[in-house]
Amino acid sequence: MAIDVENYYRRYGPMVLRRCRSLLRNEDQAMDAMHDTFVELLKAQARLEPEAPSSLLFRMATNICLNRIRAAGRRPENANTELIDRLASSEETESRFSAQHLLDRLFAREKPSTRTIAVLHLLDGLTLEEVAREVGLSVSGVRKRLSSLRANLENLEGVPK
Repeated sequence: MAIDVENYYRRYGPMVLRRCRSLLRNEDQAMDAMHDTFVELLKAQARLEPEAPSSLLFRMATNICLNRIRAAGRRPENANTELIDRLASSEETESRFSAQHLLDRLFAREKPSTRTIAVLHLLDGLTLEEVAREVGLSVSGVRKRLSSLRANLENLEGVPK
């Protein structure tokens, strides 16, 4: 049975948009990412099964948003001016810059899927089992990635283990 993309768009579009807003923190970029999610669904509909559509769309939206965040980090000359303005006016600019710099250094050493794992578990609050299902790893694999991520963060911060 083929996926009814139009029905999915009507039914799950708001959920996908909320996810994109949460990760990108920019309405225009979130709308673009939501549309890209459904374009990817259209492209892949012939080989996908219509089971667990919300999980599939949630994962697709997360990956699309994380790819956009990574791509923006590689092209600082195209940085979002709204974000720059917000950071420039923030009283905590130095601490935010330090945190962003630390995260960039941390994730530069990791596999791209590790960022997805971290977002799903630490930001979205999914259990290790739920994260493992979403990313296609075992629970122990997810646990090892998170443990390695924590160790690398401690090394970057110079915190003793």
